Amino acid sequence: MRRAHAIIAAAGVAALLSAAPSGADHVGTHKVLLPGDIPFTAAPPSLPAGAEAAILYGDPAKDGIFVMRLKAPAGYRIPPHTHPKAEVVSIVSGRMRLGLGPAADRASVEELPAGAFSIMPPGVAHYAFFDTETVLQIDAMGPWSIDYVNPKDDPRNQIAPAQR
Repeated sequence: MRRAHAIIAAAGVAALLSAAPSGADHVGTHKVLLPGDIPFTAAPPSLPAGAEAAILYGDPAKDGIFVMRLKAPAGYRIPPHTHPKAEVVSIVSGRMRLGLGPAADRASVEELPAGAFSIMPPGVAHYAFFDTETVLQIDAMGPWSIDYVNPKDDPRNQIAPAQR
């Protein structure tokens, strides 16, 4: 199983690197963000409330590669969902518990500690639990989207308390 994950990861990284802009496209655009300077704001409305996000490179809404950091608080969860394009995730700090399949099952998750790397092929249902504050980095090709297995889990379908 781990060998299959490694093969999938290598293929995904190769695909992302081949789609990355050439060095000439970056002339005069050198950028450095130190950890304390990363501009976290509320995560997109497609994710459950409570997380923060920072776009480090590119634009997730447009064609092309982008890099986004997500800061998930302790107790945060992302219900089962899929993405139409590969998603490469690196755990920067904390710990993510990643599960596969259309139903969230804490008993079948794999723990990804800080420094871990994961790639999720397009269309594979997965979910995540965060027992401690965790920062993860998502590298992917835009436009990025998230499709929840159960539409009731989609925060965009939630009715605000004042509207009930």
